[in-house]
Amino acid sequence: MAVNKFDFLNIVEDIINLDPKMRFAAIIDSKGSIREAIMKDGKTSLKSQKEEEHFCKQVAQRRAMRKEFDKSLGKVRYVHVEREKVTQMVVYAKRNTLYFTMEPEMPIDTKIRIITRIKKITSDL
Repeated sequence: MAVNKFDFLNIVEDIINLDPKMRFAAIIDSKGSIREAIMKDGKTSLKSQKEEEHFCKQVAQRRAMRKEFDKSLGKVRYVHVEREKVTQMVVYAKRNTLYFTMEPEMPIDTKIRIITRIKKITSDL
């Protein structure tokens, strides 16, 4: 099933609206290019656009590097980075990578609920 750019916009909007503490959501292709991204209204980015693009390239590189261990350890389900100013999450769909951020210090059960819902929303990507 082909997913067009309009669908990508709807998907990142759905992700950003999952919880009031969500900040940013992006769909990244296998080369690290941002296919679609959105910042939640009322939030300001903690990185410049150039830094955001660079970070997304690194997310794609890390996905490729992690694949090396899929056979022995199993596929990555998600990546969770807790920083002082922001929580960063990465979920791997079939052909794309979902990168999203939220406010730090959110309960872990809430984070897991969000990850589960994002996996369902993006299962065809």
